[in-house]
Amino acid sequence: MESFRSWDGTELAYRVAGSGPPLVCVPGGPGQAVEYLGELGGLTSRRTLILLDNRGTGASSAPADPDTYRVDRLVDDVEALRQHLGFDRMDLFGHSASGGTCLLYAARHPGRLARLVLVAPSLRVVGLPSDLDVDSVLARRAYEPWHAAAVAALYAEPTTPQEQQRYRWQAAPLLYGRWSAAAQAQAAAEPVQFAPAATDGFYAGFEPDPMLPARLAELTVPTLLLVGEHDIWPTVAAVRQLAALLGDVETVIQPDSGHFPWVDDPAAFAASVEAFLAG
Repeated sequence: MESFRSWDGTELAYRVAGSGPPLVCVPGGPGQAVEYLGELGGLTSRRTLILLDNRGTGASSAPADPDTYRVDRLVDDVEALRQHLGFDRMDLFGHSASGGTCLLYAARHPGRLARLVLVAPSLRVVGLPSDLDVDSVLARRAYEPWHAAAVAALYAEPTTPQEQQRYRWQAAPLLYGRWSAAAQAQAAAEPVQFAPAATDGFYAGFEPDPMLPARLAELTVPTLLLVGEHDIWPTVAAVRQLAALLGDVETVIQPDSGHFPWVDDPAAFAASVEAFLAG
């Protein structure tokens, strides 16, 4: 791991993997260590991935001010990383919750982006629901042997941390296109990857800027929205609403995939992202 000091002196860590043109990657969770991104389905064979641990997660230090965990404040860390790397412009990748961070970065620093890749992005920062049409998405998988238990766990209200972990595991198959060995291994590794303070602080006190959709509509940065066919948060329908707000946008719906499309179909995922970045 390499490290740098961000705008407030907090030491942040990042890992460099692969070869080729650089792609700066910001993990989601929120509050999850970047290790869960792995090598993004083998994208490392074509790109140098710069994988940031957000403040207070993974190998990065916790900040003195917990307010800086908030989604809009993390934009400053992304900009500090760009400056540290010495890039005039960069290709930027965000997944899930960090899709919000990257959208806010694009609105604030459009001239610093060459291309933007958002995979299963959270839509909270733009004030859109991420679960649009989720009942239909869930119903289409009713044939799965784990379906009933997973849906029940998804909507269960845990009363203890132990119950919460049990429900998360029971609902986990809904986050993947196939409950394969690779999916199970990733889901099993997740609990220790989360930093509660970073998770809790991500949206604490955050209110969407009503002017953000208008600023995004003016964005000229080429943007890829990639979403799994079976994702429940965000759904395909929700991502299409986000696409309608953006100017130069390409939307890819990856078949038989969920919230982690590089796990479900690594080759298809890497091919889609590389084709966009190379275009």
